[in-house]
Amino acid sequence: ESCGKCTPCREGTGWTEHVLHRMENGEGRPGDTEMLESLVRGIGGRKTLCLLGDFSVTYLGSALKAFRDVFVAHEHGGPCPVAHPAEVAAR
Repeated sequence: ESCGKCTPCREGTGWTEHVLHRMENGEGRPGDTEMLESLVRGIGGRKTLCLLGDFSVTYLGSALKAFRDVFVAHEHGGPCPVAHPAEVAAR
């Protein structure tokens, strides 16, 4: 949770969660990956009262670099190209 005092955390983490949730539920929209990349740049490295902003986007930024194609696939509302752990265990 954010204390709500810093705009990058208060606004950015909420938007990040909203976009990721939408993409994971098959409701992705064209441009969502670019929006996430913009949020990473807008939140990370900003002067804040704590490290929540930087911490919240560190892993997302790495995931976007390493697995950008997976994020782009989610923009089009198709099935996830990566199997979920429960699906793998059921096989």
